[in-house]
Amino acid sequence: MKATIRQGLMTLLMLLAVALSFSVQAERKLLDQVVAIVDDDVVLQTELEARINTITGRLSAQGTGLPPRRLLEERVLEQLITESVQLQMADKMGMRISDNELNETLANIAERNGMSLPEFENQLVAEGVSYRQAREQIRQEMLTSRVQQRLVGNRVRVTEREVENYLQALESGGGTDAEYRLAYIFIELDNPADDAALDATREKAEKLRAAIVNGRDFREVAVAESDASNALEGGDMGWRSERQLPSLVAPIVPGLAVGEPSEVLENNSGFHMVMVMDKRGGSQKQVIQQNRVRHILIRPSEAVTDTEAEAAIRKLSQQLQDGDDFAVLAREFSDDPVSGSDGGNLGWVSPGQMVPAFEQAMQEAEVGEIKGPFRSQFGWHILQVEERRQKDISSDVKEAEARQAIYRRKFETELQNWLREIRDEAFIEFKGEYEQNADEDEPGDAQEAAE
Repeated sequence: MKATIRQGLMTLLMLLAVALSFSVQAERKLLDQVVAIVDDDVVLQTELEARINTITGRLSAQGTGLPPRRLLEERVLEQLITESVQLQMADKMGMRISDNELNETLANIAERNGMSLPEFENQLVAEGVSYRQAREQIRQEMLTSRVQQRLVGNRVRVTEREVENYLQALESGGGTDAEYRLAYIFIELDNPADDAALDATREKAEKLRAAIVNGRDFREVAVAESDASNALEGGDMGWRSERQLPSLVAPIVPGLAVGEPSEVLENNSGFHMVMVMDKRGGSQKQVIQQNRVRHILIRPSEAVTDTEAEAAIRKLSQQLQDGDDFAVLAREFSDDPVSGSDGGNLGWVSPGQMVPAFEQAMQEAEVGEIKGPFRSQFGWHILQVEERRQKDISSDVKEAEARQAIYRRKFETELQNWLREIRDEAFIEFKGEYEQNADEDEPGDAQEAAE
């Protein structure tokens, strides 16, 4: 009898264990259900929830209002789909982000925000994001950025004429070195040739501006309504100098007060608004110290050991001390073929151009002094600083910033075109409730932008 009861209990426990197992599996499947298939990858419900938590935590910390939950889910899902396509491209191209590189990036992010790494981790937790999730998201952002630079950067060319025109326009417009922190809203126009669609889109943009003027938060509108790729960041464009402003908004931004939305601006891609979130004065005239320097390099190789290379450079150093001609010795013995053929001349060298060991020796040397021998990653050196000067590089900086501003503007335009292309070419299948929503709303263009 007892054996029968014991056997019955064992059977009941086994059935309960099986039932519990099925329950756990069902719960796990529910938590990790597929919400979208993207080519050879999937987007899981857990990924979607984690990203939503990240975005809502950040926006809440900024004091930015949130759109309706369903709208936010759709926009975040589109972001994850576009990222998935790019990450698969990165994988096929063999791109990798090492742990050391990732750690360095995280440390830099923490430092830029005035925090230590532990403080940064605590801030993430306060925003509802684990450090592990943040690491993985940043790794993915680094990969997508590299894919974009390689595949979109090849499409962008900046000519000297464009740089000249840009600088002339800036000068004639009385440009200054002021910097602006901008937020941006873009309402995309699907078919510029459709007059009805054009009027409807313009009306939508004007109503959004009116709502902002009447007190609705600009960043909240960006999250809920903007079609720009930075919509889920509240439209934040970061700090930009006047030379870095997109051409569409460059003429009007200097005239905007902080917190004032621009008028609705129109181009072929749609309708645009910017707001100056903050403003600060720019830099003054930029002067650096340059050194006109020459050197002799003896490089270790398979045929020359490091000890032999050091002995050779010390012999040359002694010859120089004895009065031999620097240029003659450089032409005959230097393993730097470019400078060696010109008597060791490196020309005028600006800070940061040389490796640290060379830079340090150059800065420590008196004018005319023979400095060395010393070791760098390239081998053994002797150098001589022939002259020093203070160089005003303001015009060079302006030209570089102009080139970068033009490149950035073109890159952002090409990026949106490219994102639209890869999204259209990808195989995407929505699942569950998102499948029904896709049939009703046909999402897909929420992340495209034009600037």
